[in-house]
Amino acid sequence: MSISVSAPAKVNVVLKVGPMRTDGFHSVASLFHAVDLRDRVDLQSNCDGQGVSVSVSGVDAGAVPTDASNLAARAVLMVAEMGEVAPDVHVHIDKRIPVAGGMAGGSADAAAALLAADLLWNLGLSRTDLDDLAAQLGSDVPFALHGGTMLGLGRGEKLTPVLTAQDWHWVISASDAQLSTPAVYQEFDRQNIEKSVADPIIPAEAMAAMRAHDAAALGAAMHNDLQPAAVSLRPQLAKILAAGREGGAVAGMVSGSGPTVFFLAESRDHAIDLAVFLSGSGETTRVHAVTGGVAGARVESPGVGAV
Repeated sequence: MSISVSAPAKVNVVLKVGPMRTDGFHSVASLFHAVDLRDRVDLQSNCDGQGVSVSVSGVDAGAVPTDASNLAARAVLMVAEMGEVAPDVHVHIDKRIPVAGGMAGGSADAAAALLAADLLWNLGLSRTDLDDLAAQLGSDVPFALHGGTMLGLGRGEKLTPVLTAQDWHWVISASDAQLSTPAVYQEFDRQNIEKSVADPIIPAEAMAAMRAHDAAALGAAMHNDLQPAAVSLRPQLAKILAAGREGGAVAGMVSGSGPTVFFLAESRDHAIDLAVFLSGSGETTRVHAVTGGVAGARVESPGVGAV
């Protein structure tokens, strides 16, 4: 038996970072937005008694671990434990989301694996069960399960849907380099060591712009507290941001902890034109025009659905 599930990348349209919590994580307020750059996870059951094995193909495949540290493998093991089944399965990950790019690619793989394992073994886990497992795996995994546009609080795992009536159009500029999320947060702490870091709040202007589908207003409200830290560690990001402005983007920003940069476009045609401009700018080579607000983890075979 086999099952295939995909899950989307995310961008943080707004990311506000608060003080460090007692558990070592920072409090955050994030306006999460799922885009149609998706990883696919294929689960194939076997009877060899060897447990979970992992293989990877696609973008940055060599940078993805295939041992027990792989988030998708961990997700499968957690579902197996909850369902009291033998975790004899091969996990194949087809990567399209940049690795260590600030777009939660590993979290997307984990979300897809959770849903795939539940379906493969016909366990019938509830949405609450899946959400609980997702939150244990990582801060961004619950959002990858649901997709769309959501407000994330706590570590990002406490989600509330945000109303937005239409598709949004973006251009993603992925970097060949990678950035470690812990390193970016350490740089954020260093840059703010003498400042008072306030509790994070998403500005009302950003929420209103999403509801009204007002690109100019959303562009003005976009903000990422981690961007100065990411640019400090990867100065090339400043050149990519400048190229996007030159190409007519409504706004541009580093996604999460970076180094992926994303740009807001007014329409699908505008996004395609901007992607062409950026591809020819000499500042970036991996460019994608994408649609935002898409569904979370969904079955690709034998049918199509969303969690």
